[in-house]
Amino acid sequence: MPEEGGATLYFPVGQLILPALLASCWTVCSGADWCYQSDFSCDHPCNGPKNWNHANSNCDGKQQSPINIVTRKTLKDERLTPFKFDNYQQIFKGTIKNNGHSVQVGVPHLSTVSGGGLPTSYKAVQFHLHWGNNGGPGSEHTIDGEQYPMELHIVHMKHHYSDLTTALSDAEGVAVLGFFYEKSNRANGKYDPIINALRSIKNANGNTSLLPVSLAQLIPAEQNLTSYYRYKGSLTTPGCTEAVVWTLFESPIPLSIEQLRMFSELKFHSGNSMIETFRPVQPLNGRQVFRSGGAVILASSALLMATIATALGLSQPN
Repeated sequence: MPEEGGATLYFPVGQLILPALLASCWTVCSGADWCYQSDFSCDHPCNGPKNWNHANSNCDGKQQSPINIVTRKTLKDERLTPFKFDNYQQIFKGTIKNNGHSVQVGVPHLSTVSGGGLPTSYKAVQFHLHWGNNGGPGSEHTIDGEQYPMELHIVHMKHHYSDLTTALSDAEGVAVLGFFYEKSNRANGKYDPIINALRSIKNANGNTSLLPVSLAQLIPAEQNLTSYYRYKGSLTTPGCTEAVVWTLFESPIPLSIEQLRMFSELKFHSGNSMIETFRPVQPLNGRQVFRSGGAVILASSALLMATIATALGLSQPN
């Protein structure tokens, strides 16, 4: 028995066993691979989001993503003008894959985006999604604490790079356009190629050909993309490289609850249901989030309409 200063110390057996069991379970449950919290269990040892730094030390960086955007703390930036989307209407036949963490579609490097305060033009490389559980909260970024059902990331790299690995060595080498989804009473027919393909890729590493689709059909109309937020951040999965210029658009994409639920039928590498595939929001660490002029215009329009409505109400005879 432990002794201190000649006195015998007695501990209840439970106080000795419980820490030992916890330590044992922690040793068993901490693996080299990373996973989302929804996929973590002693049956599937992996590093959940709080331990992603074990998978890659970059995940402990000071400019990590995603974040919560507090709209009243954003700063208007006149340089955040409307984007120019080139070849976003281009129809392509891609391959959709369950990569064990998400659904991903490779994009021919024909579609480019410029303007919008970006330092140069960027070409699309791939897009993927993050979602919740059967249409529940699932976006990575949040707006004033609100988490949307799903989030789309269209990943671009600077036009002169030929691969994403090289682009990630540049502090502004990657630009990701992020879009939120909202629940709708009607199915969004433009998403039929994606939704129908999910049935064929339920298991990890499953892939299938995607019916012809364009990036433009998957996102809001261009005239609705003038209101957005901008900040410097990282990839939201290991290696968490801090080389991303983030743009998050206010205008959401509608999907029916049935369409949203289809994503929850997919499986992780472990065989567990692929749900809640989002990283928790990360500290800002002094970073500034900027907003486009469009956000102010929309707010001003709403204020103007409210003022007019009030004035009309006051002018009505009793």
